[in-house]
Amino acid sequence: MRIRICAVGRLRAGPEKSLIDDYLTRFDRTGRALGLGPAEVVEVEDRKNAGMAAEAQLLRKVLPAGAVICTLDERGKLVSSPEFADRMAGWRDQGRGDLALIIGGADGIDPALRAEADFSLSFGKMVWPHMLVRVMLAEQLYRAATILSGSPYHRV
Repeated sequence: MRIRICAVGRLRAGPEKSLIDDYLTRFDRTGRALGLGPAEVVEVEDRKNAGMAAEAQLLRKVLPAGAVICTLDERGKLVSSPEFADRMAGWRDQGRGDLALIIGGADGIDPALRAEADFSLSFGKMVWPHMLVRVMLAEQLYRAATILSGSPYHRV
């Protein structure tokens, strides 16, 4: 199952980008044998600052056809890392070829796009900067692959 992180905004070179690249490289290596990956980040940018609806239109254009759509949203479901790993494995085992993980911009994700999602995931009740959410998501993808592979990376 291919993974596409669809994010609003451009990430410049720096520590966040280095961490994301590192975790996604690890995910690709670990996930390959599990039928997970590759993972890629696709960025969209609303240069006209037209708001959430315009961002949603840009995001829809980069969603793979037939993908499982998962939004990252503070209103989403709180799950443990093993539960997230099991959910990913379930989608893979159902024959879903793509998983699109959507990270909105500063104002969040347009309600209409949120309503189209198959699942909404929360990293807690706090609001996180979208650049840090990318890092946390990349790490959780890697962690999910290690959980599914039986690696000791994830300790209970």
